[in-house]
Amino acid sequence: MSYHSIVMVKQVPDTANISGQVMKPDGTVNRSKLPTVFNPEDKVALELALQLRDRYGGTVRVVTMGPLKASDLLRDCLYMGADEAFLVSDRRFAGADTLATSYVLAEALRKLSPYDMVFAGRQAIDGDTAQVGPQTAEKLGLPQITYAEGILQAEGSTITVKRKIDKGFEVLEGTLPLLITVIKDAAVPRPFRAKRVMAYKNAHTLLELEKMAEANSLLYADQLKEEYVSKGLFIPTFTADDLDVDLKRCGLGGSPTKVHKIESVVLGASEHETIPANKDGMYALIDKLMEDHIFG
Repeated sequence: MSYHSIVMVKQVPDTANISGQVMKPDGTVNRSKLPTVFNPEDKVALELALQLRDRYGGTVRVVTMGPLKASDLLRDCLYMGADEAFLVSDRRFAGADTLATSYVLAEALRKLSPYDMVFAGRQAIDGDTAQVGPQTAEKLGLPQITYAEGILQAEGSTITVKRKIDKGFEVLEGTLPLLITVIKDAAVPRPFRAKRVMAYKNAHTLLELEKMAEANSLLYADQLKEEYVSKGLFIPTFTADDLDVDLKRCGLGGSPTKVHKIESVVLGASEHETIPANKDGMYALIDKLMEDHIFG
């Protein structure tokens, strides 16, 4: 039996570079001020879904909610091996907390049904709440297995999953359809495949095609869309109107989570060593770094 999976992925700010300067007064992150990365555990979740398809057959689709820039993430998913990609994007979704985000994603998954499994990373590094996956499952009425570190077997409508717990693991059986959240140690994501990079580097959303048409008077967005759909290079976009959502439950207005206070925390070293600004000092620093196996 083959299995059809959907993976919820997210493009997140590189949290190694977050500072007070990138926080907005309302406590949300000004994402335009930071470089973005593929959320690590979502990437592992995609790998598990691809392994399931490789083993049993089926399809793997990916969906992300974010701004237009998130189409870069979807292309990365196609490079890894995803069969289709979908963008959920609308200015009215901006500023969403986990409750509003899971509501919109649940409606997107309804539109993409049927499916056998929904995969997601345990949590995103920009929030560390581990709430979106479980909240989405609840809204869809799906059973869920969290903290998965491996899929042991799938047979018919039953899947057997190894789940991490404190000081050990447990093996659970779930009935399809269900949602699985994945920890970072579950798998090593495969690299991009050169043939898929060449095939999908020109995959675009409608808004990207419209921008191409605006920049060239000889191009028309509708014709471009038909051409890209025929070549399998069109990335559909779901807006609030496409999903027919209740706008009161979307975006900042539909998010009950409020940031009380933002503080910039500077961690100081307990001890330090001054390096003389001369050749002998530099040589001594290099020797010390090599001694500590930091490099060399």
